[in-house]
Amino acid sequence: MRIKVVFIAGLVTLVCASTAMAEMPVQLGGGWDGKKVPAGQQCSLHGGKGSTPPMKVTNLPKATAWVYVEYNDRDYQPLSYKGGHGVIGYPVKGGSADLYAVAGMTAKLKGNAKVISKARATGQYVSQGYLPPCSGGRNNRYFAVVKAVDASGKVLEKTNVEIGRY
Repeated sequence: MRIKVVFIAGLVTLVCASTAMAEMPVQLGGGWDGKKVPAGQQCSLHGGKGSTPPMKVTNLPKATAWVYVEYNDRDYQPLSYKGGHGVIGYPVKGGSADLYAVAGMTAKLKGNAKVISKARATGQYVSQGYLPPCSGGRNNRYFAVVKAVDASGKVLEKTNVEIGRY
């Protein structure tokens, strides 16, 4: 009997976690599949000209004015949290947003996107904005935290998105 209770409790937890993650779905585009960083999307130190992955975000909360995307490297602790690879903001209107790719290594972004905070990397890895995957192909796991933000800066909703290994 005890095994059934543990199983049922685990099932309820799984269902609740699944529901919470589906509230603000994010779909990667531009060849990004969440498994492997596409060829050429790494940093210039490793022969790439990386840009942020384009994303489609749906079911945004009603008061959303911005979508902030924090880029991180799960396997390199100094850049594994709070936008270690930079935070890019996109102004949005309505219930969904197409977040276009912006170039890495620069603060000059196309469109109305802006650098909220630059990558925290140092030395030869310094970037004025987004730092593309730059682990040298060590199979590091890169992910983004996508946040719906209101006009006052309050985070309304957030979700994690795996962007791939490099």
